[in-house]
Amino acid sequence: MRAEPYVTPDTLPVRTAAWLEQVRGAVAPRPWLRLDPSRCALLVVDMNRYFAHPDGASYLPASAAVLPRILSLLGAWRELGAPVAFTRHGHRGPGDAGMLGRFYRGWIRADQPEAELLPELSPREGEAVFPKTTYDAFLGTGLESWLQARGVDQVLITGVLTQMCCETSARAAFTRGFEVYLPADGTATTHEATHLCSLTGLAGAVAVVMSTEEVLATCARS
Repeated sequence: MRAEPYVTPDTLPVRTAAWLEQVRGAVAPRPWLRLDPSRCALLVVDMNRYFAHPDGASYLPASAAVLPRILSLLGAWRELGAPVAFTRHGHRGPGDAGMLGRFYRGWIRADQPEAELLPELSPREGEAVFPKTTYDAFLGTGLESWLQARGVDQVLITGVLTQMCCETSARAAFTRGFEVYLPADGTATTHEATHLCSLTGLAGAVAVVMSTEEVLATCARS
């Protein structure tokens, strides 16, 4: 996987504004959908060392830029006592790799250090970690019942990769009846064009795309 450093912590604010301008110029707003942290779970998707650490086999340089945004959202959700869940992608062997094992030459081994979440994102008591073996965070994981048990009907999706596990999970959440929100500066992928294309597609079909700043302002009013 070839990944470019298309955004850095210094350039992220300017790039986020540009992404949102393009997304909102292409997709009509949905003002009747409002993020409500009391009804919303934060989902952090696959911030494994494999993707989000410089030594990872498929390191995404842009993950370093969005990590502080994810941490700020995590802090806000924890302060509010709102539900937080993580996914952790990994495979026990070729037998559970499915189409990913056929589509890609390599795969994340669940028992290796690269499959571990970044230490900055270590879950706390009461926060769930859902191991998964495909793009969809809901498929075969128990995430849907976990969300329902906590009485939430909204999901805020962060993590990696924007057009892969984040987008697939957003669409899966939507088809299960959850309102989906996604911070444009809270996910990362390989190239800026890919990131923007995914944001635009999600905003047009299943998700309200925001900035982390906008999400935190909503939390402050809660």
